Amino acid sequence: MRKQGDSGNSTEISPAEAEVSVRLATFDQYRSLLFSIAYRMLGSVTDAEDMLQETFIKWQQSPRQDIRSPRAFLVTIVSRLCINYLQSARVQREEYVGQWLPEPIVTDPGSDPFGIIKIDESLSMAFLVLLERLTPIERAVFLLREVFEYEYSEVATILGQTEVNCRQILRRARQHVSAVRPRFATSARKQSDLFERFLNAIRTGEMEGLVDLLSNDVVLHSDGGGRAIAVPNTVHGADNVARGILGSLRKFVPKALVRRLALINGEPGLVNYLNGTPHSVLTIEVADNHIRAIYIVTNPEKLSHVSHLSQNAT
Repeated sequence: MRKQGDSGNSTEISPAEAEVSVRLATFDQYRSLLFSIAYRMLGSVTDAEDMLQETFIKWQQSPRQDIRSPRAFLVTIVSRLCINYLQSARVQREEYVGQWLPEPIVTDPGSDPFGIIKIDESLSMAFLVLLERLTPIERAVFLLREVFEYEYSEVATILGQTEVNCRQILRRARQHVSAVRPRFATSARKQSDLFERFLNAIRTGEMEGLVDLLSNDVVLHSDGGGRAIAVPNTVHGADNVARGILGSLRKFVPKALVRRLALINGEPGLVNYLNGTPHSVLTIEVADNHIRAIYIVTNPEKLSHVSHLSQNAT
């Protein structure tokens, strides 16, 4: 095989080099799918990227005769790597300082740096937090079957399970998820409207107006990871959450913050910047025309993939 050199002359490509080139092109073809699975499994951009790197290494090292379907082979590798990682990461999360929340991703149109193939409810902070209720194998079965729509036979092959086991695992996962999942979806317009009213109530400090927007059982989640100021535990109830938010704004939030609306994991959200650097990310979950949950991430490590504010921005 020949390729064009810098001087215009053709040069020989060895079979080994050609194989590496084909493998790289194939991996790039499925990169978005693999990241979409890994991020939902792990809730972390950094960890998902690590899993993709390990997947690529295994992909390059695997004998050609072991690969019948590149897509299935790659999805199998990344899924099993994520399960193994989660089983070890449980210990890490138990030792995590304060609440653990997924790493937020800005998903504004035209600004998806990770090429996520599917931006839907399953990418939302609320859904990713919900997945934490599942065991690693339950999470994998649930995502592959319910989100990525693999057949039971395919899920079984990917995870090294029987179809019967996969059906049983999915049944348990659905029970865990449906117990706390809203029964009715809220329109994007309603979500945006509630979010704007929520921000206005915070800006003006209207306690009553803020409480009216919150459901009675609203929960405030805040993740500082021990590296930034955050509520150490979840706060429950409309009055407590409203007082907590307004009190924190007065005591802890720098007045020099610059605020920018953004889609966070496909939902209306806010990115706060301090000196051009991401300071915090906020998003909400809406159900029954009220705000059901509020998610605030201030851990700097989890904001490292959020773009900095342009110096020209105002």
